[in-house]
Amino acid sequence: MTSLTTEQQATPGGTVWYSRPWSFSAVSRLKGLAIRGLGQMYRPEKELFAFTLRRRNGELQLEGVSLRYTAIALLGLAGEEASIQAGILDGAHAADLCSRILRAADPIENLGDLALMLRAAAALEVDDVKPAWDRLRAFEPDKQPHPTVELAWTLDALVASVPGTAGNEPLVHAVADRLMHSFSSRAGVFPHWPAGSRRSILRGHVSCFADQVYPIESLARYHRWSGRSEARAIAARCAERICGLQGADGQWWWHYDTRSGRVIEGYPVYSVHQDAMAPMALFALRDACGVDYGSAVERGMGWLQQPAEIPDSLIDEGAGVIWRKVARHEPGKFSRGAQALASRVHPALRVPGLATLLRPTSVDYECRPYHLGWLLYAWSDRVPSA
Repeated sequence: MTSLTTEQQATPGGTVWYSRPWSFSAVSRLKGLAIRGLGQMYRPEKELFAFTLRRRNGELQLEGVSLRYTAIALLGLAGEEASIQAGILDGAHAADLCSRILRAADPIENLGDLALMLRAAAALEVDDVKPAWDRLRAFEPDKQPHPTVELAWTLDALVASVPGTAGNEPLVHAVADRLMHSFSSRAGVFPHWPAGSRRSILRGHVSCFADQVYPIESLARYHRWSGRSEARAIAARCAERICGLQGADGQWWWHYDTRSGRVIEGYPVYSVHQDAMAPMALFALRDACGVDYGSAVERGMGWLQQPAEIPDSLIDEGAGVIWRKVARHEPGKFSRGAQALASRVHPALRVPGLATLLRPTSVDYECRPYHLGWLLYAWSDRVPSA
């Protein structure tokens, strides 16, 4: 893929290329919007971020809390000034909040949540996290059944923390090997569960966009740490596959067939994939191997500004959020289930007529803090906040 040559900007992370309309200043404004949005989602009485913010009857309402989303938000805030952190966290600093969560009396009971919190701790330079690392090792991510996404987060945390946590080096390689051995070189994609895991009879062949981007990002960073060319090659192969399947209008599609690498069902298209998760993974890979995926990033960002399926942007400056997704008008998750079942019968089989019968014109007026956290993280050393 070629570099974008219509505009360039020197940043602390190097020279980043953009083409209009997604310029350096536009991404900076988007980061500013993410900071505003996170400020609305923090619940100081819980010392956690909300699970989501929804628009109901014209009003914005917070729902629940999420440890996982808090970890991702803290990771995104690690690249921001202390004054920005304090403005969002009711006067606290992100490192202090991260430390309190990791040292809480109740241990974190999920590998993915713990790995993300340790990744944030590394970025925030939080000390004395040995008990948390002992807890992570007890999950046995190199052996026990854990989703691919959580293994990728674990690898990312391990790479970020070594050599700060002595004794983790063997586990780094073991988790990386498990991820790489799960990759289908024929299909060019990762499965939802790693090799050796028990999979659903009906949906075991289905993986999602998250199952691709998080391993790309973690293996690229692992390659930079270890020098292992296999990690770089697998990450690049997966990136080429998802970029080759990207929608004509820049959509990053949702479900993939791990046998063929084909798209099973494209919708919903999630905004977080467009401005955060795809750029995060593709930037990490470019840093690792020098291949520029800027044109794919730009197409994805362009779709976010003006989705082809609906008349308005998902970026809502007035509400200070980015709405969650564009989906089909359908009962429940009918199209995803139907296409999964059809493709299970035969890899080339799809339910016909869904594009006409169930048009993708429904907007989910919801915003979750992990989206804004990943957005800040993806662009942290490339574009300053507005």
